[in-house]
Amino acid sequence: MTTAETMDRRGLGGLVVLFAAALVALSGCATMRRHEAASTEQLLTAAGFQMRPANSPELLRDLTTMPPLKLVSRSKDGNAVYTFADPDNCHCLYVGGSKEYSEYQRLRVEREIAAEMNEASLDWAAWGPWWW
Repeated sequence: MTTAETMDRRGLGGLVVLFAAALVALSGCATMRRHEAASTEQLLTAAGFQMRPANSPELLRDLTTMPPLKLVSRSKDGNAVYTFADPDNCHCLYVGGSKEYSEYQRLRVEREIAAEMNEASLDWAAWGPWWW
């Protein structure tokens, strides 16, 4: 085998490793995105948002034109309507009004506070019991 062939094989091996690393990183991002979407959907449901499946071709088309996984405010007949489109997981749309949006915000803040308190309690645990 010539030196040029050895260099080509090493270059190809490096590309394969780089490609595999990129796939692993992208799949991790997709997993996190699905988890965040599921978490948001749980809060939306608890807040009273209605889940509407895209069970027809025209509804599916409408769903794919909306910003995915973002809570969007629109005005309909002078009232605020909030929508959350999930074209990847449930192929559905969550819809709610001002009352549901306020409840969603309250639940979201409550969840964030609970997560911060849990994190803080873990930090103190490293110090051991208070009587030491």
